[in-house]
Amino acid sequence: MIEFTLKKDSEFIELNRLLKAEQVAQTGGHAKILVSEGEIIVNDEVETRLRRKLRSGDVVKHEDIEIKIL
Repeated sequence: MIEFTLKKDSEFIELNRLLKAEQVAQTGGHAKILVSEGEIIVNDEVETRLRRKLRSGDVVKHEDIEIKIL
């Protein structure tokens, strides 16, 4: 499991930005494709919102990658 720590001045990160930051997606367009094809799971549910705000405690999954937001 990868742990992603939010910046001290932020209470969330958008899903597309997280996917790029953790190199799950190579570009913003790639992130959009992953989300639109139902390949991204957030808190055990398929996520369809590219810019979903992720907060501390959320868990994002793609294939064998799991990212926990701290």
